[in-house]
Amino acid sequence: MSIQKIARLAGVSVATVSRVLNNSETVKDKNREKVLQVIRESNYQPNLLARQLRTSRSSMILVMVSDISNPFCAEVVKGIEEEAERNGFRILLCNSGSDIERSRSSLQLLAGKIVDGIITMDAFSKLPELTQLIGATPWVQCAEYADAGEISCVGIDDHEASQQLVRLLVEKGHQRIALINHDLSYKYAQLREQGYLHELRRHHLTWQAIGYANELSFSAGKNAMNALLADGEIPDAVFAVSDVLAAGAMSAIQDAGLKVPQNIAVAGFDGTELAEMVSPPLTTLAQPSRAIGRKACELVLQKIANPDSPAERINMDWHLIERAST
Repeated sequence: MSIQKIARLAGVSVATVSRVLNNSETVKDKNREKVLQVIRESNYQPNLLARQLRTSRSSMILVMVSDISNPFCAEVVKGIEEEAERNGFRILLCNSGSDIERSRSSLQLLAGKIVDGIITMDAFSKLPELTQLIGATPWVQCAEYADAGEISCVGIDDHEASQQLVRLLVEKGHQRIALINHDLSYKYAQLREQGYLHELRRHHLTWQAIGYANELSFSAGKNAMNALLADGEIPDAVFAVSDVLAAGAMSAIQDAGLKVPQNIAVAGFDGTELAEMVSPPLTTLAQPSRAIGRKACELVLQKIANPDSPAERINMDWHLIERAST
């Protein structure tokens, strides 16, 4: 289909169609949506190479995800893709595992100008190395952030959110609250652990136990819970820093002949669909995962359009979902 036919079907000029394809900001939202609707219905595929040669842009965003198997990461990516497509962009997905060599390989796309911008979900500890590799390319860090610097970031206040979750467990009468955490090279893991410890101190609870999962997976959560069960006095509640770790913890508790929440209450973090699928349904601190992805994409598009725009640090809202596991 030609852009002339798209213009005729959308009831706009050929110039308007061209501006939409080139992601121009001068198009009215109403006309942009008309054109994009016709493009979606017709499966129109523009000549990307020709457009790149003409505009020096590829209309592609590289998304580097720490672990695409994590349901939270998958939801964030959906939000990024929704916002990218709404603005005439596409995404290239890299499952980096926060491995700097895998990241280095993907970032070779920058040299060939295959992508216009980058969204990362890599560990906080990798940011200095990534900064050197990425250079001046428009970049947003998503769900992991730096406290200062020139990197725009989107996430939630992990410290305060974890305090709220621990506070719920304390208010329900639990005295021995354990934490199942992940890799402390991630800023969110540091902050959620700090929030956990802060809330215990605030309530003058001296009992504490922290288990570390080597990955964000069901089996890692189960292994961490088994270690907690084998280590002296067992907890009466467990806070896991992700829903998938919490699901593994619940399985370990039940395999040990104990009941959730009668013997040990369990709470997770992220608010993924998994929290509703386990039995009993999981109490969780729900992040606005898709909204985080959409906002990250919005910020990188702003940076692509205006490279000199200042870095922004966006804290999104969250909410606690209380279910039968606590």
